[in-house]
Amino acid sequence: MATMKGLYFQQSSTNEEITFLFQERENLPVTDDNFVKLQVKACALSPINTKLLAEMKMEKDFFPVGREVAGIVLDVGAKVSFFRPDDEVVGILPLDSEDPGLCEVIRVHEHYLVHKPEKVSWTEAAGAIRDGVRACTALYYLSHLSPRKSVLIMDGASRTVQLPDFLSFTARVIDVSNGKGHVAESCLEETGGLGVDIVIDAGVRLYSKDDEPAVKFQLPHKHDIITLLGVGGHWVTTEENLQLDPPDSHCLFLKGATVAFLNDEVWNLSNVQQGKYLCILRDVMEKLSAGIFRPLLDEPIPLYEAKASMEVVQKNQERKKQVVQF
Repeated sequence: MATMKGLYFQQSSTNEEITFLFQERENLPVTDDNFVKLQVKACALSPINTKLLAEMKMEKDFFPVGREVAGIVLDVGAKVSFFRPDDEVVGILPLDSEDPGLCEVIRVHEHYLVHKPEKVSWTEAAGAIRDGVRACTALYYLSHLSPRKSVLIMDGASRTVQLPDFLSFTARVIDVSNGKGHVAESCLEETGGLGVDIVIDAGVRLYSKDDEPAVKFQLPHKHDIITLLGVGGHWVTTEENLQLDPPDSHCLFLKGATVAFLNDEVWNLSNVQQGKYLCILRDVMEKLSAGIFRPLLDEPIPLYEAKASMEVVQKNQERKKQVVQF
């Protein structure tokens, strides 16, 4: 039986060092009931959340790498209803996937895939799917975006999906990289003192600069966000250990504001809302096809460079999305 290589990671006993390695895999057996056999054409690279895997009791000796995939359906199981051979599809493999996306042929349950629009390239599809899900989750499901709302997206100029057309207003960029930009003052000035309706952060500082690690110096303080949030506003945070003191809560109470936590893995951790998740995946592809989402992608890389690229991605040292092209 012929074999092929897939990329995996191994964690050291101290749970800090991650080693990436290629392993030989046997060719896949006949496709199971609800699974499709997929020829991978592109796989995007994202950091592996080892802490989440540990919390979900999902640790194993060798863990598959690469989850955002686009490819061609080779074969379908007897109970598959959405896809046929030769369909072009895109999706995100579940956390407990046995197959690495960084492999030429994989098996995927049909409920994790949607059709890829014809005009969207393989690398665009794989490169935008995860950030697109994050953007749609934050804007539609957590903050209920509607016309004429003011939105502040922290770190919006990084490799995350760009949204100016989607939000249909002139975006103003506030440069805080030199430490001189005052986000709260700038936002209040821009909104005539009313504050913004929706804030989506990329992490926040909870304490003074002396008590925070250097990597957090560029992040806004939680008080800045509470200050610039308008009445009835929505604060969507990626800070999983957010700590609000009674004065913080009281200020949010007076504004009638809400705090929501953005965990884009939540769709994979519970299949109760599978239909809604598939709607989001389709919506992301439609917006990508229409040019509303414009992902910042690096030049595609070949599979043999995936190991070195994942080592860079895992350290969060890249600004553009890395995509492996097969």
